[in-house]
Amino acid sequence: MTQHAASKYCHWLSAKTGHFYRLPTEAEWEYACRAGTTTAYSFGDDPLVITNYAWFFDNSNSKYQKVGKKLPNPWGLYDMHGNVMEWVLDQYDPDYYKVCADKGVDTNPWNKATKPYPHAARGGSWDNDPADLRSAHRLGSERDWKRQDPQLPKGKWYFTDATFIGFRIVRPLVAPSAAEMEKYWISGVEKE
Repeated sequence: MTQHAASKYCHWLSAKTGHFYRLPTEAEWEYACRAGTTTAYSFGDDPLVITNYAWFFDNSNSKYQKVGKKLPNPWGLYDMHGNVMEWVLDQYDPDYYKVCADKGVDTNPWNKATKPYPHAARGGSWDNDPADLRSAHRLGSERDWKRQDPQLPKGKWYFTDATFIGFRIVRPLVAPSAAEMEKYWISGVEKE
């Protein structure tokens, strides 16, 4: 599904439950993935032990797997490395973290979307090698992920050629105002 579809799911779930849900920012996602560590992976720097923690190209049978079959990270979160990449709220910019560091941006920066591509996805997937499963791994979405979509114009809900992407949701301790909630769910750049 597209990043827009994942955000709309959060919007629907919030209306259904009365609790605010959204996609994490890139910074929140990486913080959760690292789980207090500073190594390449939440379990250390040795990619040889990754089979204990992640589904990736060598062990996934070329498809995503049921969540929770591998070991969790130190905070008990499963499949942060591998299985599927995960959507975050941010517009992808390869230099965004450097820009934030140079400006002294706060601890949870959010690069709000201003165009339909690329949006940021974090982690790695069942189709990646261990180097792409690091806690810091990032990828920007591409129009080609809809190559086989038969709709004209291409739809805003599904990436027919990106079966390696999913999402994880967050529920903040303090819910924002209704106006702020809308900014998380609707970016205004959903259409191509």
